[in-house]
Amino acid sequence: MSFHDAGTLIAISLAVVKTLILLVGSFITYLAFKAYRRTRQRSLGLLAVGFGFVTLGLVLAGLLYELLGVALMTGILLESLLMLVGFLVIAYSLYVS
Repeated sequence: MSFHDAGTLIAISLAVVKTLILLVGSFITYLAFKAYRRTRQRSLGLLAVGFGFVTLGLVLAGLLYELLGVALMTGILLESLLMLVGFLVIAYSLYVS
């Protein structure tokens, strides 16, 4: 296997994993939102928002780099900031119960 083939295989694997993360994260966000709509508990609404930010953050860097030509480091910074915000919202949602 040449270097180019290995790079292509890794790129495809990364795209598959990121797609699965998007699907699973979106499903978790949907379940949290559905629970919020059923119970109207603020903490569940915040949990849904937090998971939404984390999911968006996990797929954002690659999308920005591949589709919009944003520098990879800038995409990673935005990805990390969204994940940080998401985790802070999730922590707050668990604290506020």
